[in-house]
Amino acid sequence: MKYISTRGESKELGFEDVLLKGLATDGGLYVPLEWPSIDYKKLNNQFYWQDAAEILYPFFNDFINKEELNLLTKKAYSSFQTEDMTPLIQLDDNKYLLELFHGPTLAFKDFAMLLLAELFDLSLKKRNEKITIIGATSGDTGSAAIEAFKQSENVNVFIFFPKDRVSEIQRKQMTTAIGEGVFPIEINGTFDDCQNIVKALFNDLSFNDEVNLGAINSINWGRIAAQIVYYFTSFKLIKNGPVSYSVPTGNFGDILAGWVAKKMGLPIDNLLIATNENDILARALENGIYSIDKAKATMSPSMDIQISSNFERLLFEAYGRDTSKIKNLMNNLKENKEFQIDSRALKFIKEDFLAKSITEKATKDCIADVYKKSGYILDPHSAVGYAATDILSSDGSIITLGTAHPSKFPNAVKSSLGIIPDMPERLKKVMSGGESFSEMSIDISKIKDFIRSNIK
Repeated sequence: MKYISTRGESKELGFEDVLLKGLATDGGLYVPLEWPSIDYKKLNNQFYWQDAAEILYPFFNDFINKEELNLLTKKAYSSFQTEDMTPLIQLDDNKYLLELFHGPTLAFKDFAMLLLAELFDLSLKKRNEKITIIGATSGDTGSAAIEAFKQSENVNVFIFFPKDRVSEIQRKQMTTAIGEGVFPIEINGTFDDCQNIVKALFNDLSFNDEVNLGAINSINWGRIAAQIVYYFTSFKLIKNGPVSYSVPTGNFGDILAGWVAKKMGLPIDNLLIATNENDILARALENGIYSIDKAKATMSPSMDIQISSNFERLLFEAYGRDTSKIKNLMNNLKENKEFQIDSRALKFIKEDFLAKSITEKATKDCIADVYKKSGYILDPHSAVGYAATDILSSDGSIITLGTAHPSKFPNAVKSSLGIIPDMPERLKKVMSGGESFSEMSIDISKIKDFIRSNIK
């Protein structure tokens, strides 16, 4: 499999180079040159890791053989505490929740990050190289990355997270982890500021080469690929009618993985972009204008995002892979904080996607209503996804992605139900641990100096 940049000025690469680079040198995002096909009806494996190897092999086949990939996926997912890694819970007649929070950090990001860590280690050991990974997090990406990479001898990890914009548990999952090459950095700004720092560091090609930068945000294609798997494994569990997915959406990576699954042959009906009050994507689908507003702090902080980076990958497809048009759109976004999606591209997007923004009140009401009806406690992100399903047809089945364990957001649950969800033992250990992190302003020069002085 070969990969190309959405902006057309970076050379075609194989998977290993795409994995290690993350962001293309022209500022674009890598996508496969073509979409492979998978017959989901033939996925009859007993274990998730076996399905993962089967589904992902076409994306990785110039880097690893099938037997090696089976060993790698088995190792990557060995830290899950349940054999059924992705339980599907029925909450209503035709509505299900796909629990994606049984990994070590109790969030869906573990699926991609654990696999990414194994892929990085395989490549770096083969090359006898070290890499400096940088990432921005709105909460769960950072803790998943630190957990996955903290024992690596080949990787330094610098994670930027926004001050007062992640939950206490999310912060402590990052700041209590012990690892010689792990550096959580609190930025006095928003998630979008953190994401812009990452992009600025990558776009400084001299610094990029100096410290050998790599990315673990969902700008890295390996992250998207890993998330494709649970669409296939959950789809085959549903027996009645068409299947639609509602996905709590911030940076657009998780729902993009669903769209890729559909391109690979999974007959998904609708993909529902469920956003909180940071509704840039819902507005874009409604009127065709992608316009950045000020990010609001909500009870679902991992979705408090205005710049949904992975939307560029979908736009690339919607514009017929016309790189010049994508460059113009991204330049307009940078200069004017908005761009207009033309009618043909918007029609392309709407063929597969719906979108709905959920208010804070509706999120609380959803948590309360589901608990009253079923005794099940949703975290606020999953509640946004579940609440949005009201716009979908009642025909067929609807799967909402359950992206995090409710105990990670006790204040949100308490404000909705008046109770605090039980905390798993692994989180109790986190909450009692001592914190260690750095605090920095949005100063690229000082951030570069900090990275230089701390790489091993």
